[in-house]
Amino acid sequence: MRKQKETDLGHGSVGRLLFRLAVPSVTAQLVNMLYNIVDRMYIGHIEGIGAVALTGVGVTFPIIMIISAFSALIGMGGAPRASIKMGQGDYDGAEETLGNCFIVLIGISVALTSFFLVFRRPLLLLFGASEATLPYADEYLTIYVCGTIFVQISLGMNYFISSQGYATIGMLTVLIGAITNIALDPIFIFSFHMGVKGAAFATVISQAVSAVWVTEFLLRRSRLRIRGKYFRVRKAIITPALALGVSPFIMQSTESLLNIAFNSSLQKYGGDLAVGAMTILSSLMQILNMPLTGITQGAQPIISFNYGAQNTDRVRKAFKLCILCTFGYATLFWLLAMLIPETLVSVFNSDPELTSITVWAMRIYFATVLLMGLQTGCQQTFVAIGQAKASLFLALLRKIVLLIPLIFILPNFFEDKVFAIFLAEPISDTLAVICTVSLFTYQFRKILSKMENNRSIPS
Repeated sequence: MRKQKETDLGHGSVGRLLFRLAVPSVTAQLVNMLYNIVDRMYIGHIEGIGAVALTGVGVTFPIIMIISAFSALIGMGGAPRASIKMGQGDYDGAEETLGNCFIVLIGISVALTSFFLVFRRPLLLLFGASEATLPYADEYLTIYVCGTIFVQISLGMNYFISSQGYATIGMLTVLIGAITNIALDPIFIFSFHMGVKGAAFATVISQAVSAVWVTEFLLRRSRLRIRGKYFRVRKAIITPALALGVSPFIMQSTESLLNIAFNSSLQKYGGDLAVGAMTILSSLMQILNMPLTGITQGAQPIISFNYGAQNTDRVRKAFKLCILCTFGYATLFWLLAMLIPETLVSVFNSDPELTSITVWAMRIYFATVLLMGLQTGCQQTFVAIGQAKASLFLALLRKIVLLIPLIFILPNFFEDKVFAIFLAEPISDTLAVICTVSLFTYQFRKILSKMENNRSIPS
């Protein structure tokens, strides 16, 4: 029964494999997005304090994103390494990677919990909490931080499930947590009259359920098992995983910095309406990015396994299909943003004035967003084949080197300052994609050529 559920990453149609792995991954990303939106809706409808409570919880998001980023550091760095070792036939090495990453995640959980419990209030004030919102932000974060170990295990270890080809199990991890949270939220918030504390407890419990599910699967049912003998952390194992995970870690942890840069500049030149427009555009960007992430997560096990197995044809086919899917989806999103922006905005807002500025801004902000399909596909393939330095450089390039500086530089050259700020996005996207595709084309051909030469040398 267990073998029937396993996915043979080394044989069969690459297209069918990608479909089988990507659909659950995309579904999991969309469910996770819905989970976050519904959570906010419940908090926002708490009688008498909904608006201020929602604002308070919103202030905690940068810290929550940093906690999640650490799970990506270990999970998205270790899982491809384990897949590559599986492709090489080194299952002991793959399990040692899994064991090392598991124990490091627990250590990180202890450190993060201690740090944020001590410094949570000054950090919340730094991120924009006011006298009115601080109590709600503080009580939500205090409870959430106590569940950090569940976040690290459920998110970080789930990458090891998906990377073995168990995409459906990986999807169920997210579904179980989301359904539990959505069910518990109204009970704790409204029936038990716990307010924001109820929302936090519901979230921690749902993450604990997901963590138990993930741990049980990796202990008993997967091809790679968590084994105590691999809990002794070895530098030779964990260092390459950390190096590979730095790229997704930076991508996630800098998202809050990017939001602060956009919002502060827009508030200065355009006021609340411009910031409101940015909030909607950021939500739509999530709708673009999450399926792109799901597609690349579906392709990662195929690329990593066959890279380890020195099967260049399957690596090449998987990459081409991945790029076709990511670019196709990004192009479809771009067409919708250009042709029916009013419809997209109406999902989030009905105010005529805010709708008007958001529709105007959308055509600027998303002018070259179709290129993000190429950016994401190439960057995540670098991660899949263990190219840590290249993936780190590309992660830093778009946001840190290009986008954030442009947000502050461009208004000096345009009379319409708000236009200049929104223009920073397509300019940085275009420059980043040109650099990414050029670097990837050169490196990928070089890597595949080296693999083919190694295969042709008699043993």
